[in-house]
Amino acid sequence: MAARVLLRRRVAAPFMAATLAGGALFPSVALAEALPQDHSLRKPIYDDYETFLPKNRSSNSVSSSTPAPPSPSSDATTIAPSLSSPSPDAASPSPSPSSSLQIGKPHGPTPTDRLAVQIGRARLFLYGYAAAAEDAVNSAVDSAFNLERSFTETVASLAPARETGERLMPGLVYVLVASMTGSIATRSRGLVLRAAVPFALGLGAGWLVLPVTMTNVSALLWTYERRFPAVADAHLQTRQSIERAWHFAKVHADVSKSYVDEKVHSAREVVEEWVKQGK
Repeated sequence: MAARVLLRRRVAAPFMAATLAGGALFPSVALAEALPQDHSLRKPIYDDYETFLPKNRSSNSVSSSTPAPPSPSSDATTIAPSLSSPSPDAASPSPSPSSSLQIGKPHGPTPTDRLAVQIGRARLFLYGYAAAAEDAVNSAVDSAFNLERSFTETVASLAPARETGERLMPGLVYVLVASMTGSIATRSRGLVLRAAVPFALGLGAGWLVLPVTMTNVSALLWTYERRFPAVADAHLQTRQSIERAWHFAKVHADVSKSYVDEKVHSAREVVEEWVKQGK
């Protein structure tokens, strides 16, 4: 037993010395620290489809951009030139499996590339519908705002100016009272009179007490009537007939007035002659 322990102790010292000398004279790179041979040939998964560059060009670009690390074989030869001389077979790198592939062959799309393309198409599809919906909502809101602005501007344009001295509140009350009066007066008549007389009385009262406002209202109605030529022509014909009838009535009234004045004047002269003769 003591001899075995002694033998082990005697063998352990030379073994440790030989291990340290071998590690110092023949250094090697760990596999976890070494770069893969096709590291320069890899590309990001989201890049466009590109062909592989030749191995010599990629290695030259890498070596020109970054300093090349010292090779273990050169270090070993510089440290111990007398111990071992590297053979030509050992100095030349062994052909890698990737070198057996064709260098100029284009690389097809990977499943990740296809998935990225499909995701991009789906995003563009959803973006198109979202943009269309946003445009529709914006147009609807713009049309609502334009309608509200047009309504407020129209109502404001119907009000009389301050220079005219016309006030809406008492005038509107008078128009309402006139319409109610016509409705009360024709409550026992037919349906046509019950609908026409209040409207006519209210319209006449409006032209009488609110002439400026009624002029603005008629101008606004005329702008809407011009969109329908048939309605505009009918309105013009009706207005012309009413104006013609009013003109004829006014002329007949003037003629009747002058005739009555002449008769009254002649009667007055006859009476005056009688009075003179009686004296």
